[in-house]
Amino acid sequence: MTGAAAENATRAGVPVAGQRRRLCLRSVRGAVGKGRDFTRRTLRDWGWDGHESAEDALLVVSELVTNAALHAGGCHELVLTAGEALRIDVLDGAPAPPRPRAGRRPGVPGGHGLHIVQRLSDRWGSYTHGAGKGVWAEIEGSRLSGGRRDPRWPAADGHLG
Repeated sequence: MTGAAAENATRAGVPVAGQRRRLCLRSVRGAVGKGRDFTRRTLRDWGWDGHESAEDALLVVSELVTNAALHAGGCHELVLTAGEALRIDVLDGAPAPPRPRAGRRPGVPGGHGLHIVQRLSDRWGSYTHGAGKGVWAEIEGSRLSGGRRDPRWPAADGHLG
């Protein structure tokens, strides 16, 4: 798709396959909030906002950025890619692959992040990247463009649910 066609498709609320947006979060205060805001704007631009799964995507971003900040030498970058699915990549500074904590207990804080990512995404994993790694999750585009509207997101006309 040409640049003008891609821009028109995006304006129409149709994500362009392979379109990618990056947010540098290295040494940024409030990285989780900035990552959520960036993701919310991107989902809105791509027409993938307003449905229950958009909230799932925001929570996945929050969990991955938080894990990178707390357990992996800091979050370096958030990358969102459109395709058949929304792909969320969070790059960090530690090469060790993430592992869901065994023995987590309901009601006890901590250790739930990767379990949440596992439950809300269709696929997830990790890969080495430079001196660190990337942790990725995917949410099918069909989940983001269909289903029940979430009343917390404004509709295309700007009115809530």
